[in-house]
Amino acid sequence: IIPVVMAGVIGIYGFIIAVVVGTKIKEPTGGGAGSTVVPAYTLFAAFGHLGAGLTGGLSGLAAGMAIGIVGDAGVRATAQQPKLFVGMILILIFAEALGLYGLIVALIMSSAGGGACPE
Repeated sequence: IIPVVMAGVIGIYGFIIAVVVGTKIKEPTGGGAGSTVVPAYTLFAAFGHLGAGLTGGLSGLAAGMAIGIVGDAGVRATAQQPKLFVGMILILIFAEALGLYGLIVALIMSSAGGGACPE
């Protein structure tokens, strides 16, 4: 059950990134009768959020693959030799760290995309 819980945590990392990026998307202002549309969501911010999503998603994919492979082999090995449990948990923690690093980098990338549009 431990690999399943750890894989669920990776999904929560992705949800955190989605909420952070989703709350920063702004609707353009203006555009009424004769006025110009002022974009509140710049291209710089959009590419920063795209990069944050890709970073979190691909690191989550890598962490999920590692947790799946280690979890499968670890559960089978622990069933035959119970003293391998601690080693399996350590390897699972290192695999989970891949997703955590991706979350940290994605949060940094998504927070860097602010500022006004140059004219």
